[in-house]
Amino acid sequence: MKYALPLLALLTAAAPANQNVPRPGYVRVQINTSEGPIVVALDARRAPATTKNFLAYVDDGRFDGTVFYRTARDKRDPKKGFVQGGIRTDARRILPPFPLETTTKTGIKHLDGAISMARGATPQSAGGNFVLTVGPAPGLDARPGYDGYAAFGHVVAGMDTVKKILAKPSGGGMDAMKGQMILQPVKVFNVKRLDGKPHPTGEPKMWLYNFGG
Repeated sequence: MKYALPLLALLTAAAPANQNVPRPGYVRVQINTSEGPIVVALDARRAPATTKNFLAYVDDGRFDGTVFYRTARDKRDPKKGFVQGGIRTDARRILPPFPLETTTKTGIKHLDGAISMARGATPQSAGGNFVLTVGPAPGLDARPGYDGYAAFGHVVAGMDTVKKILAKPSGGGMDAMKGQMILQPVKVFNVKRLDGKPHPTGEPKMWLYNFGG
């Protein structure tokens, strides 16, 4: 028994750091959904522009009341793929575009649990929509002749929630999204930062106004 206490101390010292403790250079954000919470750590050091843009949406409440609307499952392994959420095409919530921080610039790859900005056909079209990966997604990384997408952090808690969303029944959609639209979108109640002080943009919150009388 005299060895029990030193052994316990050794095991405690070797345990991984608590994900609830802030890490230098990262900002944690909690996404509260109808399937449960998800916590992501944003890499403000390596992807400063993308992190700043995402936090602007968070601090303004622009993600509050949105949904996860897409599940893109790997045809070879349906337990892998990515889910997509955000403002969709709601122009009332969108903020100005910003330069694309490619994976070759940041060194942040699309590994399991990555958070990355969705975008349109042009590199500077990323904004109010994002994806969370389940399993590695190297096809989203930059390569010669292809800009790829901007990964800017990773999930630190709630991967079980992400997997639940990935498994949701889907259909509809067109082109690249054909068959991938979640039939009953997962509600995003709110998105809140866990670290640092909020910095709202001060831009009008047009989605909160009812212009229908």
